[in-house]
Amino acid sequence: QVQLVESGGGLVQSGGSLRLSCSVSGFSLDYYVIGWFRQAPGKEREGISCISNTAGPTYYEDSIKGRFTIARANAKNTVYLQMNSLKPEDTGVYYCATLAGSSCEKSHLFYAYWGQGTQVTVSS
Repeated sequence: QVQLVESGGGLVQSGGSLRLSCSVSGFSLDYYVIGWFRQAPGKEREGISCISNTAGPTYYEDSIKGRFTIARANAKNTVYLQMNSLKPEDTGVYYCATLAGSSCEKSHLFYAYWGQGTQVTVSS
């Protein structure tokens, strides 16, 4: 049974940091891509970062470049999203999701399995 569980969200002041974790079970990260998505209140879910199952390039949405870092620890079945220099506009529910294959996709339509989400709130 494929399962993804996000953790690490919370309330932080502007300029602070959080590290989100996506713990997976029921499949091997060796064969799946993991994407991170964010949904702000009243807005559509957007893809913000992705890491392939190979040593290939990762993807970062423009607004988070230089501030967020995605990394995988296959032996721990976990993918991380390190978020630094957080801004109020980073507030939202953060989801991780997976798709089979080796190439990152930005659109949530490509991802079959999702976690329940973790809330990130950045105060000004």
